[in-house]
Amino acid sequence: MVALAVHLDQHRPMLRLQAFKFELMPDGGQARDMRRFAGSCRFVFNKALAMQQELHAADEKKLGYAGLCKALTEWKADPATAWLCDTPSQALQQTLKDLERAYTKFFSKRADFPRFKKKGRSGDSFRYPQGYKLDQANGRLFLPKLGWMRYRKSRDVLGTVKNVTVSQSGGKWFASIQTEREAEIPVHQGGAVGIDMGIVRFATLSDGAVFEPLSSFKRQEQALAKAQRAMSRKTKFGKNWKKAKAKVQRIHTKIANARRDYLHKTTTTISQNHAMVCIEDLQVRNMSASAAGTVEAPGTNVRAKSGLNKAVLDQGWFEFRRQLDYKTAWSGGHLVAVPPQNTSRTCPCCGHIAKENRQTQARFACVECGFEENADLVGAINVLRAGHARLACGDTSLIGASAQEPAEATIREQALRVAP
Repeated sequence: MVALAVHLDQHRPMLRLQAFKFELMPDGGQARDMRRFAGSCRFVFNKALAMQQELHAADEKKLGYAGLCKALTEWKADPATAWLCDTPSQALQQTLKDLERAYTKFFSKRADFPRFKKKGRSGDSFRYPQGYKLDQANGRLFLPKLGWMRYRKSRDVLGTVKNVTVSQSGGKWFASIQTEREAEIPVHQGGAVGIDMGIVRFATLSDGAVFEPLSSFKRQEQALAKAQRAMSRKTKFGKNWKKAKAKVQRIHTKIANARRDYLHKTTTTISQNHAMVCIEDLQVRNMSASAAGTVEAPGTNVRAKSGLNKAVLDQGWFEFRRQLDYKTAWSGGHLVAVPPQNTSRTCPCCGHIAKENRQTQARFACVECGFEENADLVGAINVLRAGHARLACGDTSLIGASAQEPAEATIREQALRVAP
């Protein structure tokens, strides 16, 4: 294995943006008002998106944020939508900012075209950029037009509060408090490691460590299917149907919470023990695409591919990389993504590349030199070598935000300090 000595300025401050999420404990009136506020924001977002689409269909220029705010004022003055005045104006304005940001991401090819929000699907939230008050000593949070509200305090909020986002998930309300503070970048004393992602093994490290998969969806799949069948037998939108739907939502929340908790524990362990982390630049969307094909050209092995897609999405590889990116930055390390081509077909001893080297999913056997080892471990070793080569060449195109901060010459200099 190789060790990496990362030399950074110990006293260089880093601006850290961090969110602290807590469960709220509202009374009946506050819960009712929060549902109304979330519904108003969802209505404004959808109405503004429909207006933008109408302008596009008429070959007219879309409205900017200022134009949307002017339209919002007209909607409030309209007797048919005068109930928007009951919602805090800043929450509605933040919704329009979200739409403008969604268009910006779409035109820069970083996201899909904005879609209409639907109740129960990422549409039950609103944000306060100001007007809030945080009383950590008593575990209270003041929100405009809602008043003081207690929250389940699990830790202290660090830094200056920038905004508060209120959202609903699984029948509960949460407050995400985003903060900003300056933190010193530590000097990481760990080494370098490569990671091979998989399904039988969630993550295999080049030093031999293995993280087994949690597969939280697979564990709850039978219970979820049973609850969904029960909901399908109820009269839609009836009282019993709503109860059955709430049960389905609770199971989905349990699956997501278990997966998120496992990913946080895994990424924290890796980022704290390794100064440079090399991973494969996996395109999860392409890997989990359906194999059904079209009517003219139907796909093959659709059922098997569907099961594989389900297993891939159950691992949470994209969230794993996202968490590793900011956690390595916080701990003073680097995250390097390398192309995944031939990482599991290249012999780490002689460098021979052939698909015959991996005749089975779990075993690697080089047809040139006879080297044998676990296929996932071989992939992790090759990922680590590719990461070192990328840094040595000064290529920062697939390096995470944690490694893009130093100058390119500094990155090359750090790579040259790697000692066997």
